[in-house]
Amino acid sequence: MRLRLAWMVVALAAVAAPGFAHHSAAGIDRSKSVTLVGTVKQFGWQNPHSWMEIEVPNDAGVVTTWKVERTSPACLIRAGWKATTVKPGDKVTVKVFPLRDGDPGGLFQSVTLADGSTLTERAGAPRPAQP
Repeated sequence: MRLRLAWMVVALAAVAAPGFAHHSAAGIDRSKSVTLVGTVKQFGWQNPHSWMEIEVPNDAGVVTTWKVERTSPACLIRAGWKATTVKPGDKVTVKVFPLRDGDPGGLFQSVTLADGSTLTERAGAPRPAQP
């Protein structure tokens, strides 16, 4: 009986393990905020996290691609987003919490679109202008 119980515990742990596989945000520096002015290269509307890549030119014209992680589409929808709110080629200003290691990436805070509307990923935040 004990052997059977032990196998059931092992089986349950194996099934539940993927639920604990979510990554940590320890690599994000939440004490700093970086403002990126650039062009959307890609926008991924997918679970578990949406994401976007922003091409940001420096003063010398050298372009760096920043990878910005966002929350899930479900949270974005509650905040007024659609899958088409941000598209490749859009000129945007994005605020992020940067990566601690200095790589060009971070955690999304807000985006200001070309029409001047600012969006976050939280419900109750300002919604985009309607066409």
